[in-house]
Amino acid sequence: MLCRIALLLCGLLTGLAAQAQTVLEPALIERVRQLAETAARATAPSGTRVAVEIGQLDARLRLAPCQQVQPYLPPGMSAWGRSRIGLRCTDGVARWNVTLPVRVSVYGRVVVANAPLPAGVNLSQEQLAMADIDIAAEPGAVFTDAALLIGRTLARPLAAAEAVRAPALKSRQWFAAGETVQVRVAGEGFAIASEAQALSAGIEGQDVRVRFESGRTASGRAVGERRVELLL
Repeated sequence: MLCRIALLLCGLLTGLAAQAQTVLEPALIERVRQLAETAARATAPSGTRVAVEIGQLDARLRLAPCQQVQPYLPPGMSAWGRSRIGLRCTDGVARWNVTLPVRVSVYGRVVVANAPLPAGVNLSQEQLAMADIDIAAEPGAVFTDAALLIGRTLARPLAAAEAVRAPALKSRQWFAAGETVQVRVAGEGFAIASEAQALSAGIEGQDVRVRFESGRTASGRAVGERRVELLL
């Protein structure tokens, strides 16, 4: 009877110890925070502020006690916004590997809509303002210079104080099919400029085919007013 009670107590204590592993120690939480901040700052623009909110492990996990837990950023995991930090046990009775939810905010001063703006509007200086926002809250590049947005057309509506992001803008057409364009061919250690005829419309950021005077055709990227860039 006593032996049975001892076994039950042992099992209970083991379960409690495993359950305790789902509650992270303050020192480990700080290491996770530092790792997330370092990863975010590596790609954050200068003058921005990074803040990290640490989530909790899944309460259903039953992890074996571990003497050494190593935080790491899993491959392919974003360093901004809602993400996850890996935790692996490197010194324990059983090796385990789990992920911990985090939210990484990157605050910066960027261009926002001064008031609600409908899709199709051509942006003017009066419609834009500067504000400090979490640029990691949504995907898409933001702008720090309102002058770069003057005359651009919105592809979707913007709410007041919402950041003007690249995906919210209509792509510009830099030239039409049949126009003569300047083609810059760049490679390692060299760059050559030449003229060619556009075989299709040059839409900002999209590939376009051009034909050189020799008759040879090539694909490049529309990068500006009657300008195409080929990378070798």
